[in-house]
Amino acid sequence: MMRVRYTRGQNLFNMFNLLFLTALALAMFLPFLNVIAQSFSSSEAIINGRVGLLPKDFTAINYQYVFSDHSIWRAFGVSVYITVLGTAINLIATASLAYPVSRPEFVGRKYIVMMVLFTMVFSAPLIPNFILIKNLGLMNSLWALMIPGAISAFNFFVMRSFFMQLPQELIDSSRIDGCGELRIIVNMVLPLSKPVMASLGIFYAVGHWNTYMSALYYINKPSLWPLQVMLKKLFETDDISIDPASSVYSSLAHTSPEGIKMAVIIVATIPIIMIYPFLQRHFVKGMMVGSVKS
Repeated sequence: MMRVRYTRGQNLFNMFNLLFLTALALAMFLPFLNVIAQSFSSSEAIINGRVGLLPKDFTAINYQYVFSDHSIWRAFGVSVYITVLGTAINLIATASLAYPVSRPEFVGRKYIVMMVLFTMVFSAPLIPNFILIKNLGLMNSLWALMIPGAISAFNFFVMRSFFMQLPQELIDSSRIDGCGELRIIVNMVLPLSKPVMASLGIFYAVGHWNTYMSALYYINKPSLWPLQVMLKKLFETDDISIDPASSVYSSLAHTSPEGIKMAVIIVATIPIIMIYPFLQRHFVKGMMVGSVKS
């Protein structure tokens, strides 16, 4: 194998690029490390500003409070529910629209693409959206967090680009063998679409897990709040215990509110981070392949 030789300018660029990306990575990772350290530190250490990148006066009492509070676990369950079901709805709806308009025999596909592009450029204002959700009877319903954004215009174009690269001969041969369109999609198209499904699945899942504004607008019942809204409520007040029935550590909440808030941040962040390593291979491949052709 031949060894690639770089010019002096290329070496300087590579070194600058490495330093820049390292600094960028540290700028993102160090604050997260500080949050972890505060979640394992005592209240006195946090208040006195002694916590840096390592915990001071190590304690796990903050996590004991979080794991014992039913309101936090209920919000965690709501976030898991809308993330799993919402992502499934997103992928099914996006694939159902992207596949037909990617086939050249589909009449009127250009007009549908233009309508989707219009929604990407001009989004509906908040008040009409609110009135629509209210008239549909979706207020104080988790469906209000999943149905309105079932199809993302950007993700639609990525998936359509991927479907357009599937060989037309493969589709035609399946039709000759007697396969219907639904069977072609289930047995042929979707198995070949794992990379783009994984990529867009991550995008949709992260969006649902971080649901905040929609929940504030459409959900008034505390029992239906997702984890991000619960976290916002915790930061609004030093009275951490929102659910009195589950306030086993309510006295601690008044003495170490910051540590508990940091612990909730970690609990809200770790699950979505753990998904990426399992889908990394498909994620990278899907983003590269889906962006080649439009």
